[in-house]
Amino acid sequence: MGRSQETFGKKGVRARNEKKRKEKEQKRALKKNEAKKTFDEMIAYVDEFGRISSAPPDPDQKTEIAAENIEIKTARNKPENDPGFVHKGIVTFFNQSKGFGFIRDLETNQRIFFHNNGLLEVVAEDNLVSFELVRGIKGPSAIRVKRHIE
Repeated sequence: MGRSQETFGKKGVRARNEKKRKEKEQKRALKKNEAKKTFDEMIAYVDEFGRISSAPPDPDQKTEIAAENIEIKTARNKPENDPGFVHKGIVTFFNQSKGFGFIRDLETNQRIFFHNNGLLEVVAEDNLVSFELVRGIKGPSAIRVKRHIE
């Protein structure tokens, strides 16, 4: 029986695979021969400014802090962050056909979205209004919007 004929395509595939295998062996041999780094060479330090450096910090520059001198406080909540706090603002834009608008808060100059569903009274542009803030999908939203009368 004769040997099966080997086509040019098969020879090319075999040659390519052989080449890849030899390249892998060479890479493995290079990695093996490279000098292994020690743990001390791999370690990195962070200085007082948050920068990474290869040199350890100078022990003479360290300052001791007594645990009694550390103050831990909780931030007091501002009344503006309470859900029931009433804000004042001016209606800068209102599209009645689409049912939404924007209010500019008088204290923070923040632009706040409102929807028809959040209206208690009919409002128009340039009206002074009072409202409550809630967290909306895309940021703060106003609810319980009504004209403010002074």
